[in-house]
Amino acid sequence: MTSMSRARVARRIAAGAAYGGGGIGLVGAATVGVVLAEVRLARRHVGNGSSNHVPSADGRYGRTYDTPGEPPLRLTMLGDSTAAGQGVHRAGETPGALLASGLAAVAERPVDFRNVALPGARSDDLDRQVALVLADPALVPEICVIMIGANDVTNRMPPTRSVRHLSAAVRRLRTAGAEVVVGTCPDLGTIEPVQQPLRWLARRASRQLAAAQTIGTVEQGGRTVSLGDLLGPEFAANPRELFGPDNYHPSAEGYATAAMAVLPTVCAALGLWPAEEERPDVTRREGFLPVARAAAEAASEAGTEVTAAMPTGPKGPWALLKRRRRRRVPEPDRSPATPSS
Repeated sequence: MTSMSRARVARRIAAGAAYGGGGIGLVGAATVGVVLAEVRLARRHVGNGSSNHVPSADGRYGRTYDTPGEPPLRLTMLGDSTAAGQGVHRAGETPGALLASGLAAVAERPVDFRNVALPGARSDDLDRQVALVLADPALVPEICVIMIGANDVTNRMPPTRSVRHLSAAVRRLRTAGAEVVVGTCPDLGTIEPVQQPLRWLARRASRQLAAAQTIGTVEQGGRTVSLGDLLGPEFAANPRELFGPDNYHPSAEGYATAAMAVLPTVCAALGLWPAEEERPDVTRREGFLPVARAAAEAASEAGTEVTAAMPTGPKGPWALLKRRRRRRVPEPDRSPATPSS
């Protein structure tokens, strides 16, 4: 499928989400049914290596940057098992802890981190998660990171419905004053026990959803980072290194790779990245594109950021596509969460 074709499919899904449609399929109902059966079989196959336990990473990071009278930044993670950090055993190995530690180092301010993500969650759980985040208006986070989508594909949630829930979550968080970064649907074609041609079909379904998620997120004022390809070639080439014991969830090294890709976008959303790096770099094939084209390109390249640029154009809203350099995140240094944080 060409980039233009992917853009058209993503635009149709996003339009269906915005206007209430629900019947647009990712790669056809019969195909998705076969993929679903294979992925579920794979999950039964690989699920013996880990439990549903997720280490709690909530707390304050970067206490060495404490300054009297200057409050800490607040970072919250929402989403599914990838956002929660399922598959690792230490709190410091979860993506939220890594992002909180990295953000504290860049901002030179402490960061209070909270995770409301739920393993197994689909996009329709975001309404509940957002309600938790916004329960206290005095504690609205400066930045929220959402990772969601894999369970939508494996549970055959219509993509229009999936994107509608995500868009609503982004809109509510943005209206409350939080910046939002979405790590889009990962590449399900990398799950080891899934064989060809189902591997290709799972990859195609994942990327179509990721592109549509990008359109929905950007139109609501959020930013996206593609996780699909990040959890693609690197995971496929190093499955023992980058997958966890269950061969389904990332390992500590895999989560660190994802955190390195998302951290620059988190910092940029808060105005903490150098101004010269915010300009498009033509040597890295960055630039302004219609949002659907930017979404389609981002879905097929790891770590690519898409953010709103201009409100409208002849082909709809325009976006800035950035291929940011990944940054190493420091080792998390955490204090336990307290009721006041």
